[in-house]
Amino acid sequence: MSTTDNAPWLTQEAYDRLKRELDHISGPGRQEIIDRIEQAREEGDLKENGGYHAAREEQSKNEGRILELKHLLETAQVGAAPEDNGIVEPGMVVEAKIAGDLETFLFGNREIADDKDAITVYSERSPLGVAIHGAKVGDKLSYAAPNGKDIAVEVVSAKPYKA
Repeated sequence: MSTTDNAPWLTQEAYDRLKRELDHISGPGRQEIIDRIEQAREEGDLKENGGYHAAREEQSKNEGRILELKHLLETAQVGAAPEDNGIVEPGMVVEAKIAGDLETFLFGNREIADDKDAITVYSERSPLGVAIHGAKVGDKLSYAAPNGKDIAVEVVSAKPYKA
């Protein structure tokens, strides 16, 4: 499986979850924030109104997330979860020795992971991601870190992510 034109890759489950989030924050969620802003305005002096400023900040974050989700959902390549075949692809949880340290991470877009999962994510466009994409369990390779150093990597395992 490969992504085209560097489009982010999402499972259908992740796409559906993000679409539900977008529908909520651009509809009822947005209206709730607008209502809080209006209520705070009615309390008087806006310069010293902490509730107003908090609601405006929340509105700004919400609008940013709406833009982020719209772009992601419009550009994402949606596909089935990768096969459990030991080949590193987006949507896999990879265990690898990186510069001698064993690390476990999700390979792909951070939005694949469930919000409750605090797993580290490496994009397929990161230097590590470019190096390991398509590698098999047992492969030993290296990649150039942003500081120019060569970092040794050994793929220990690669399993499909389960939310």
